[in-house]
Amino acid sequence: MSDILLPSLVDGLLLGFVYGIAAMGLSLIWGVMDVINLSHGPIIALGMFGIYLIFTNTGLNPYLALFVVALAGLLLGMIIYGVAVHRVIDAPHLSTLLATFSVNMIIIGIGTALLTTTPRNIDFTLGSLSVGPITVPWTRVAAAFATMLVTGLLYLFLYVSRPGKYIRAVANNRVAAELMGIPSARILALSFGLGTMLAAIAGGLIATFFPFTILSGGSYELKSFVICVLGGLGNPLGALFGGLILGGLEGLTPAFMPTTWVPVLEFGLFVLILLVRPSGLLGSKS
Repeated sequence: MSDILLPSLVDGLLLGFVYGIAAMGLSLIWGVMDVINLSHGPIIALGMFGIYLIFTNTGLNPYLALFVVALAGLLLGMIIYGVAVHRVIDAPHLSTLLATFSVNMIIIGIGTALLTTTPRNIDFTLGSLSVGPITVPWTRVAAAFATMLVTGLLYLFLYVSRPGKYIRAVANNRVAAELMGIPSARILALSFGLGTMLAAIAGGLIATFFPFTILSGGSYELKSFVICVLGGLGNPLGALFGGLILGGLEGLTPAFMPTTWVPVLEFGLFVLILLVRPSGLLGSKS
């Protein structure tokens, strides 16, 4: 049994890193702006197609193409904020939900028309890493390293740089931040752009080892909600921790029961955390 459990656990944890970076984008927007971004899933899918189109048309290494996808995600997020979110940022939550859901449907509609729903995959491999009974694709190891690098850079940005401190100030008390001269509209646009960028990076990493369509982001969006609740809103390390929990759960479950039980366990855990510790495992108790 151990020969099955350990490889499954390692495989799940490596996948959990990518789940974590996908959830970071949702957590950042949710925690800073109190906006539930329902366009998160299609943006992940756009990240997948961004890597795919760059790789197939130019032959550029997918990990180098991530820089292009990240920049495009940042700009797209700021545009979405300015067009769809800014005017309803202070409206009831239903308004922001409808605004981001509209963006969701627009992206899926245009993407389906232009890209169809035919599954695509990136013909790219780095071989496999074997350590004892464990054999994993190097692409998953590379994705885990990329996730840790992005998490570290995001943490430094939020806690060391001036714009990062502005984001934290606006998240804590927007009115007080504005009184101190912080341009909250620009900071909120930057926050939404960063969240979108993280979603696009996650999509690009996922595309290196799974087939995908324009509809593929939906399942990762649902996982991101679970992870946000697990780790606590606005906490990058919490999102990474929640992603590892979810990935480990997905890796171990098939060893004991059919894979069809995985969503049941994930959302059962979601409900349990909401009941027992709504602030998340690494969130504040207040």
